[in-house]
Amino acid sequence: MLTLYYAPQSRATRVLALLHELGAADKVEIRPVTLRRHDNTGAADPANPHPEGKVPLLVHDGVAIRESDAIMIHLCTLFPEAGLMPQPGTPEHGAFLSWMAWYGNVMEPVIVGQVAGIEHPAYHATFRGLKEMQARVTEALSRGPWLLGARMSAADILVCSTFLWMPDSAPRDAAVQDWIKRCAALPGQVKALAFEATLQAAA
Repeated sequence: MLTLYYAPQSRATRVLALLHELGAADKVEIRPVTLRRHDNTGAADPANPHPEGKVPLLVHDGVAIRESDAIMIHLCTLFPEAGLMPQPGTPEHGAFLSWMAWYGNVMEPVIVGQVAGIEHPAYHATFRGLKEMQARVTEALSRGPWLLGARMSAADILVCSTFLWMPDSAPRDAAVQDWIKRCAALPGQVKALAFEATLQAAA
């Protein structure tokens, strides 16, 4: 059994979008929960088993899986027929894993540091800054329409999710902007946002 603990307009949105792209949304129970938001509204939901009260959290036969990149890799492994992750053991799979890990290890800390106004040599030596983060994405998309080249993958959904949430953090490069538009128009993204709108209208 698969259960996704989810809240609208959160990091769980990209997981829901991936589920639709995988054709697996009907195979996972979507369980909405409340969150403590950054503006101090809302509250942690006691029904959410995440140890920090966050989302997304995927529970697979009683085992909890945290962090967006881990959840998305796990889902791509469970539903390989969608082709959103290169075959394990191939060089392309290594490149895919690099982007998935880069998101959590570099991109998100850079974005949070930018928002928080963090200025410290150790911080910038470890993660670099917004300019360097944007350069990695721009360089990748100069070689093809997707991060892995000709092939769209779950890495595009994950990495682009921040730019969809915070457009001002995205490079102004034409190829990057075109990629963002294509990611926003993916059927899974459209369905995820429609689901969120319905959920919020019923609240």
